[in-house]
Amino acid sequence: MTVEKFEQEITAERLLEMYADMVYKLAYARTQNKTDAEDVTQEVFLKYIRADKKFNDEEHRKAWLLKVTVNCAKSYVTSAWFRHRSDLDEAVEQTGEMEEESDLFYAVQKLPDKYRVVVHLFYYEELSIIQISEITKTKQSTVKSQLSRARNMLRTILKEAEQYEF
Repeated sequence: MTVEKFEQEITAERLLEMYADMVYKLAYARTQNKTDAEDVTQEVFLKYIRADKKFNDEEHRKAWLLKVTVNCAKSYVTSAWFRHRSDLDEAVEQTGEMEEESDLFYAVQKLPDKYRVVVHLFYYEELSIIQISEITKTKQSTVKSQLSRARNMLRTILKEAEQYEF
């Protein structure tokens, strides 16, 4: 299949059907805020449209979207606006936002950013350590260490949660 033929096979609607949920979930893992994750998701797809990039296959497109999502979310959470905004909006949003999520979901949300991102990419997106390394621009050994530390933190968080349940 040539690159030209591959590019003709996907419409904007199909692209959103295939990847919007993935991009949103990764953005949410980084920002921990529904509205911010929606903003990042929108920015990622705008970059996709503006880039007019040719992809070799679907894996190439997916990797590109994940990498752009990681970069957009990082830019978003390190921006001056994000650092100085009121946490009141977030508190109000989170009280009504989540339906019933698992204890594991809440435990993952308590992890620091760098651990949340690698956990999300590894477990939810089922990417390899090599792919995560390329997307996050970190060494493979760093990704392995972050996953190991995240697992240990999750064990601790989940054990503490069990102790306080009645």
